[in-house]
Amino acid sequence: MFKKGIILVVLISFMSCNLEKPTVFSEKALNEKLYDLNDVSSTFKQVLNQHKSKKILIDVWASWCRDCLVGIPKVKKLQKQFPEVVFLFLSVDERIGAWKRGVERYQIKGQHYNLPKGMKEGDLVDFLNLSWIPRYVVVDENGKILLFKATDASDEDLIKALKTEI
Repeated sequence: MFKKGIILVVLISFMSCNLEKPTVFSEKALNEKLYDLNDVSSTFKQVLNQHKSKKILIDVWASWCRDCLVGIPKVKKLQKQFPEVVFLFLSVDERIGAWKRGVERYQIKGQHYNLPKGMKEGDLVDFLNLSWIPRYVVVDENGKILLFKATDASDEDLIKALKTEI
């Protein structure tokens, strides 16, 4: 009986960690360095602050990611449906040239930044617990995370978060 109780406690603890839905970014994540298409560096916090008072859809992707490329038409549909939303694309491409060519080739409109450490290292990818891309995050006009994890641009929760008014 005692062993079953311990197993249950461990299982509940494990599940609660996986169900965590942060509403704000950690300081470490906010201080992560990003690079724009002109190779100018900014922190993630600076990028978010540029769009204060606007809803932001963050799309974490890479030019080599088949699922990301399949999702681009869905994102473009969202851009037409929600023109007031800022579309912030964070590439985890480690090859900068491939990232820039991907943005151009697929004509992806929005704000573009690169996380040069890729999807395995860095404070922002650690905060996101990034294990799969594409990854979509919705941030409201006050900087609060409305949706922490979606992997499909047509996800009902993603669309609901974009429609949410504060």
